[in-house]
Amino acid sequence: MTILSTLGVKEMQAGLLERRFSSRELVRAALDRIAQLEPSLHAFLHVASVSALKKAEQADQLDATRAGPLNGIPIAIKDVLTVEGMPATAGSKILEGFTPSYTATAVKRLQAAGAVLVGKTNTDEFAMGSSTENSAYGLTHNPWDPARVPGGSSGGSAAAVAARMVPAALGTDTGGSVRQPASFCGVTGLKPTYGRVSRYGLIAFGSSLDCVGVLGRSAEDVAEVYAVVAGSDPLDATCSTVNVPPLRLASTKGQPLGGLRLGVPQEYFLEGLQAEVQEATRTAIAQLQSLGAQVREISLPHTEYALPVYYILAPAEASANLARFDGIRYGRRAQAKSLREIFFKTRGEMFGEEVLRRIMLGTYALSAGYYEAYYGQAQKVRTLIRQDFETAFEHVDLVACPATPTTAFEIGAHTDDPLAMYLEDVYTLPASLAGIPAISFPVGFDGAGLPVGMQLLAPGFHEPSLLDATHAYQQVTDWHQRQPVL
Repeated sequence: MTILSTLGVKEMQAGLLERRFSSRELVRAALDRIAQLEPSLHAFLHVASVSALKKAEQADQLDATRAGPLNGIPIAIKDVLTVEGMPATAGSKILEGFTPSYTATAVKRLQAAGAVLVGKTNTDEFAMGSSTENSAYGLTHNPWDPARVPGGSSGGSAAAVAARMVPAALGTDTGGSVRQPASFCGVTGLKPTYGRVSRYGLIAFGSSLDCVGVLGRSAEDVAEVYAVVAGSDPLDATCSTVNVPPLRLASTKGQPLGGLRLGVPQEYFLEGLQAEVQEATRTAIAQLQSLGAQVREISLPHTEYALPVYYILAPAEASANLARFDGIRYGRRAQAKSLREIFFKTRGEMFGEEVLRRIMLGTYALSAGYYEAYYGQAQKVRTLIRQDFETAFEHVDLVACPATPTTAFEIGAHTDDPLAMYLEDVYTLPASLAGIPAISFPVGFDGAGLPVGMQLLAPGFHEPSLLDATHAYQQVTDWHQRQPVL
């Protein structure tokens, strides 16, 4: 007997088309799975049971020829994307009780394709974090080991996919927030090119970095969702007008990666990389080579500056973006006797520690007398990081490297050490600063039974190349099919 919650997007599409089960049965199975596991995992901040079942019934009534590509398939949304009529907290007390009157473009495209939104997933507050421990509504646990973090900030979405609550989910990636939790939870996560997916309706963190991404069990499933959400949007001035080519994943016969030039950057295999992560990544690169890829060593010399550059630029943009949360226009308001006191008390009491830290760092970097020394210099080095990739892609088609320096760490391990937490993103930050697409996918396990993920990076708007290569790898390995025992 098929357990419906274990099916991927493609399997659900086929089963619905052949009428082996209904959308209502799929959604009911997802909701039952969520109800069963939520007390221990806390992947969701809001579960939309009533509206999801109603939408599933409507999906079942549609003729297959008129239905969208995701018709009747349950999907979860990270709670930094707005959905009309659903709470939008961004994991923060300052937005408690806020219900938006509009829907993010990426979510609206899922709805138009027939997807059933089952709920909003947990996130680090305003997507600021690498562990989902910064959520004001409680932390999310890793399905592979509840004593470990699921990564962040899209930890709720990654945990929901890994635990088979949903086959796919939307996340966001500013400095690695799709790829790092995908690695920690043993799922596949795609960060598209900056501007490839509309940011309209995304509660902003770092506006020159934020990307809406997709988490799924395989490259094949991620491709189905990505194809729906990608594309230009007049509501987002930063959204690219470059056409989205049709996605046709490569054949898996023979050597599907024949002719592919794969670059391995020496700067990503240095001290601090967990031995088991390095071994699994090297083994996966050898597997890609056996599929026809030509592997060569490359250099990305400014990689070492990505961490300090990011933690100047992202907080600077956050300090500007979060100025709108003042207790007047959105969400909760602290009790106060004057307008000035409203601002101070609301922001001081309702922003979490990490958000306050980044606002202060960003405000300092933008302040008179320090702007050019910090923000201005960081922008110049960001240009050098981007040029490193441009030079590399003159000689290779894709870059292969670890997704994270370690596997999932224990809850609380980095709580009192912000720098150690920031270092968890050291391998994901360069692609974010360069604005290029990247994908993380499982390539093994460490001695503690925790997933290991690796990354592939591509030139801008070459998402099909990433999905092709990952799909080819996943046809000859089964790491992506393994699931935690819960």
